[in-house]
Amino acid sequence: MSETSSGDGKTIAIISYVTLIGWIIALLMHNNDKTDFGAFHIRQSLGIICVAVALGILNAVVGIAILAWIIQIALLVFWILGILSAIQGEKKPVPLLGEQFQQWFKGIG
Repeated sequence: MSETSSGDGKTIAIISYVTLIGWIIALLMHNNDKTDFGAFHIRQSLGIICVAVALGILNAVVGIAILAWIIQIALLVFWILGILSAIQGEKKPVPLLGEQFQQWFKGIG
């Protein structure tokens, strides 16, 4: 894997946080130009997406309005931290589950 000197890893990293479609585009771009930086952020973004879906399903079952607000705020914070890390060229895992995302999705690389 190459480093992010060309900037492509950074572009891929940023795009991965822009909705599910952005994540798919980033993954396709990453397959053509693999970097550790791009892979790191693709895994972080996928983790945030998976947590959002799982918690959305849980909220639909439980149906507590305050829970929905807390979940949305937490996911927004995770997303902001992730995209800021990508923009700044840093490999900082998101709080709580970021390290697990790297392990769970280590096949993306």
